[in-house]
Amino acid sequence: MEIAVVGSEEFVVGFRLAGIKKVYAVTPDKLLDTIVKVLDDQAVGILAVHTPDLDRLPAQLRERMMESVNPVVIPVGVEEGDMRDKVRRAMGIDLYKSR
Repeated sequence: MEIAVVGSEEFVVGFRLAGIKKVYAVTPDKLLDTIVKVLDDQAVGILAVHTPDLDRLPAQLRERMMESVNPVVIPVGVEEGDMRDKVRRAMGIDLYKSR
């Protein structure tokens, strides 16, 4: 399973530098089509999307993304909640849990 990232060039640059191969820098008019394409890609296990971009999507697609198990969609932004929950949701385990 691969990690994919969709967003503006400014958003995806750090992910590209980190070595993520499926990085899609898109303009707002291509955002919807690109996200749908990535959601249907069976090789993608985790999809990271900039939180403000989620607000631009139709409500039905946002709901599909938030309920998706494969890929797990992780909104990324300063206003997002606990990273621990995101990791647990994406990997199925709690990496922070003490023995």
